Parts: sequence; C-alpha cells; structure tokens
Amino acid sequence: MPLGSVDRVDSYFICGTPRTGSSLLLGLLESTGVAGHPQAYFRSPDEPLWADRWQIRRTVESGVDYAAYVEAALAFGRTENGVFGAKLMWGTLDEVVDKLAGVYPDLGGNDIALLNRAFGRTRFVFLRRDDVLAQAVSWLRAEQTAKWFIGGNGEISGNAGNGQAPSFDADRITHYIEIITEHNAAWDAWFASWGIQPHLVRYENLDKDAVATTHDILHFLGLDVPAGSSIAARHQRQADELNRQWIERYRAEARDS
Repeated sequence: MPLGSVDRVDSYFICGTPRTGSSLLLGLLESTGVAGHPQAYFRSPDEPLWADRWQIRRTVESGVDYAAYVEAALAFGRTENGVFGAKLMWGTLDEVVDKLAGVYPDLGGNDIALLNRAFGRTRFVFLRRDDVLAQAVSWLRAEQTAKWFIGGNGEISGNAGNGQAPSFDADRITHYIEIITEHNAAWDAWFASWGIQPHLVRYENLDKDAVATTHDILHFLGLDVPAGSSIAARHQRQADELNRQWIERYRAEARDS
C-alpha cells in the first residue's frame, strides 16, 4: 500500500507483556522513518517524566490534563507522514481507556471508539513469546537489576540499572510465568471481545529475522519503507549464559520436586 493510501493507519499500538523484545521492535520501527517514534508513552510511572519533557502545564491537583498529554504524545511521536506508534503492556490499556473516557465521556465503555477518537485509525500488533520460561527468567533479571534494555531509542527510563547482582529465584520465575500466561490470555480476550484481528509477532521470529518481521508489520500498517532507507536495531541483546543456566536450573528443580 502506498503512503497516503486511505487504508494506511494513523496510529498503532505494540501490545504485549514484558521481555518480548518490544524495545527492540520499537527501535526497528522508528528506524524506518515512516512508523512514528514509538515509545511507552502511557506507562503510568513515566507519564510525569514525559509531561515534564513536553512542558505540559499541571492541573491544580498537580495532575496532567490528559487531553493535553495525548496531544503532546501525538505531536512528539508522529513521523512526518503523520503516523504515531506506542507500546502498551496489559494493565496499561485499562488505564488509557479509563483516562480517555474522562476526555470523551460520550464514548465511555467503548474502548475502540475511545482509541479511534483519540488516535485516529488505529491498529494493533500483538507481540508474544513462545518460550515463556525464558521470558520469565529475563523478566526476573530486569526487575532485580533495573536494567530493562541496553542501547536505546530515546526511552525516558529503564536503562539506568541499580548495580544489584541478579540472583536465581524459582518462586519469582514461577510468579512471572503465571503473570505472562494470564496477561496473554487477557490480551486474547480483549481482542476477541472487540472483534480485532491483531498482527501477531512472535519474539522468536523477531529474533531470527528482525528486518523481515519489521517489513511484515509495515505491510500490515499500510506503510512502505522509502527507497534507500535501512532498518536497523538500536538495542543490544541482553540474554547471556546466565539466562541459560537459570532456565536449566529451573527445569531441573521442577523435575526433582
């Protein structure tokens, strides 16, 4: 589909759970120059940081006017062709639609109508990981070290680290496996309830061929990469030998229990 097509998306959301390669994917999409500047703009702890960066005036209650916040996110997150992208983890979605219902009370209770009113023609990419155990191990390490990515794409938080050495914790790994399973099911249920057919991206395919995966997403969004441009990763792999050791240890302990 050519740029400017009536079928082209206005906005899109990368939907998923932590440690599915979402930061990597956002950087790849931004590198195309036509898919917005996607970030986790609507993660609650980061909203005040973005608001300060965008110099949004606070309300009397020291909050942020959400209509102004969305407007600023769109202005910051669009590429020249008008396309906007953002990331949503499960849980963040409910927060976004609840806040939008305050801006557009006539659409309260209609998630899709709210999103389309605020962001225009919106599509969804569902990012998930087949190896949930590896995902849970990665999540545990990120939580313990506060190091969610290496490299970067203009993220407002998540890469500072805390200097803490990671330590194996089977109970926490089990906990994250349960959360991942629940949140993937919740995404499936939400898509089904609104009649949405998202574009499914598996972490394993993204890891195997990031460029081809990015091109597939652009096709889904109705976007073409300009001639001569290149798709490039902006984040580095974090998984290492320690991840593999923890995975093997967890499986061994599960067999022995």
